[in-house]
Amino acid sequence: MAQEAQVGEHESLRRNLGFRDLVVYGLLFIAPMAPVGVFGTLDAKSHGAVALVYVVATVAMAFTAFSYAQMVRVAPKAGSVFTYARTALGEGPGFVAGWMAMLDYLLIPAVAYLFAGIAMEALVPGVDRWVWTGLAVVLTTLLNLWGVRAAARVGFAVLAMEIVVLLVFVVSALVVLVRDGTRRDWWSPLTGDAGFSAAAVVGAVSVAVLSYLGFDAIASFAEEVTGGSAKVARAVLFCLALAGVLFVAQTWLVALLEPMSSAELAANPSAQGSAFYDAVDSAVGDWLHDLVAVSKAIGAAFAALAGQAAGGRLLFAMGRERRLPHVLARTDSGVPRVALLVSATVTMIAAVWAARRDDGLDHLVSVVDIGALTAFVLLHASVVGWFAVRRMAGPPRWLPHLVAPAVGAAILVAVIIEAAPSAQVVGVVWLGVGLIVLAVQGVRRPVG
Repeated sequence: MAQEAQVGEHESLRRNLGFRDLVVYGLLFIAPMAPVGVFGTLDAKSHGAVALVYVVATVAMAFTAFSYAQMVRVAPKAGSVFTYARTALGEGPGFVAGWMAMLDYLLIPAVAYLFAGIAMEALVPGVDRWVWTGLAVVLTTLLNLWGVRAAARVGFAVLAMEIVVLLVFVVSALVVLVRDGTRRDWWSPLTGDAGFSAAAVVGAVSVAVLSYLGFDAIASFAEEVTGGSAKVARAVLFCLALAGVLFVAQTWLVALLEPMSSAELAANPSAQGSAFYDAVDSAVGDWLHDLVAVSKAIGAAFAALAGQAAGGRLLFAMGRERRLPHVLARTDSGVPRVALLVSATVTMIAAVWAARRDDGLDHLVSVVDIGALTAFVLLHASVVGWFAVRRMAGPPRWLPHLVAPAVGAAILVAVIIEAAPSAQVVGVVWLGVGLIVLAVQGVRRPVG
């Protein structure tokens, strides 16, 4: 009995996170100015209705957030989609959900670290980007190993800095718009600058939803929050709603400052990546460009910190259920340090490899999203399985237990279909490897 108690103690997490801490982790992972890098692409795809794209994308992702809010109450444990699918659908689907989510939790931080390295190289050209990238991995890993509460405190300061920079941009943009007028019609971010096209907006939404990946990381900390699972559910919904407001506001303003039309951006793909910065430069000045760039560099590193922390919790949960090596479930003073170190090592290898290649960023970006989107589909299936099929909470309610998850899953499937072919290939290969691992382990009976 004493040995069992000792093992349990070494496989448990410490509850010391509040609502604010959860929101900090969620917003850090998403990044308040996430649209900066994709604004030009979305503006071109949507024919100028870029703010509407984010309105629709926020509503679309709300279905996924709602499913998270339901399942975190059912299984308030670390592991997020792995735990939910395992509880509602059984061991096999649970493993697949965790395996697919693991692909993104290991690669999304690598992309964020690389963004930080690229930004720092631009500010300090004498130091190669891979050095900055590796340094960012080391520093944020040390913070995560220190403990989730300590990392949340530092993360709050970084998030506050990002919000301040965003507010500076908003105020500066409004001053310029009032003083000099707009370059497009005030309502064009909703209606388009060259005629409205619903098909164009929907096509752009398939790209915009990727800006929201990360809010789900909040659910990974369910075992470390004080006050119960309801607080996690509220944080997931609040974080998504706040991110949506921030995304709509900044894209609306920068669209009014954009010197090129959406048609010109569409005809000049090389200008799309820097469109946000170019609009700020021409309308406000270089100083705001540099301020946004520094904020993005620091913010990207801490987005990776949040992703690494969530990835570590996923590895911890899968190790605890012996779906991955059991050593990953070991904790030290309530911190899953083994899982965090494994997550950091894989992320370091991927990030530094990409940083040393000219095409490294393209390779990473093209594949990072497919795993999370697949796992989200299984999340929606878990809601249907738990509430409607197994009826574990009594008679199912038609709207939240059937319609909402079905619509959410349909949206995600559409996004997966629109994903790059390389991402689809990587997703299929990764899924195939996971199924082989599952077959070797053997599928045990469903839980619950």
